[in-house]
Amino acid sequence: MKTSLNGIGVFVDVVEAGGFSAAASRLNLSRSAVGKTVARIESRLGVRLFHRTTRSQVLTDDGHIFYEHCLRALEELRTGEATLESGRKEAVGRLRVSMPVLFGRRCVAPILTTLAREHPKLELDLRFSERLVDVIEDGFDLVIRNGPTANGPGLVTRRIALQRMTVCAAPSYLEKHGMPQTLMDIPDHEAVTCGREGHIRSWLFPQDDGKHLEVMPRSRMQFDDLSAIADAAVEGLGLAWLPCWLVRDQVRAGTLVPVLADLPGLVFETHALWPQSPHLPLRVRLAVDALVHALADNCEL
Repeated sequence: MKTSLNGIGVFVDVVEAGGFSAAASRLNLSRSAVGKTVARIESRLGVRLFHRTTRSQVLTDDGHIFYEHCLRALEELRTGEATLESGRKEAVGRLRVSMPVLFGRRCVAPILTTLAREHPKLELDLRFSERLVDVIEDGFDLVIRNGPTANGPGLVTRRIALQRMTVCAAPSYLEKHGMPQTLMDIPDHEAVTCGREGHIRSWLFPQDDGKHLEVMPRSRMQFDDLSAIADAAVEGLGLAWLPCWLVRDQVRAGTLVPVLADLPGLVFETHALWPQSPHLPLRVRLAVDALVHALADNCEL
């Protein structure tokens, strides 16, 4: 029998995604194309790989055996590619990245698109979502997460940025209501706050004992989008507690003014996660290094 690797990646994606439709979505193919690819493999091997129903596809015993061998073969191929790639200076292939929507759009995507311009053979597949994806099961090369995280099984984690929160307001608001002098003044001011699923997020400020002081401002406006909060603050509708990277341009333009700027702001970490491998693909290493370098001043206004 002539050995062929055609369609092997599609077959593995069907197994890992749990069906033809989910694999088609992951691969940006039609369900029909995925089904035909698997059918061609079955015809070539002379076995049935899946028990098919109208709602699901379940591996046969032959399918389980073939899947295990395919995994080993693909891992060997990835190792070989990464070994060859390590001697190159140019990144090639597809880089599939998941990231939070706003932070990804404002901070991560511009860095990766710049990297793609520098490496014409690099393909980008960027996904923006607040969902905590499964790095390995969902087939991502790299995942960006805000806040604390831990190495899951088979994952590597690296801190790529720090994010600092700041209180700010428009000059028009401060002229009318005055500048808060202490944290205890904040509850007496109007604020535009972040509210999601019926929960209003308190404002947190680090204290000398390592704990955080929780402040709940008075608010008649709650949005679930930080950009909308920043826009409302510029319009003079109240104080806002936002990441420095989001309001940096407005502060430098003078449309927003830092409030209680001498107090330390809450700082949290942003991490990159990727599947553990004996040889890290050059495209992943370059992407992580570019993010670390470009996001170094993320805490600054």
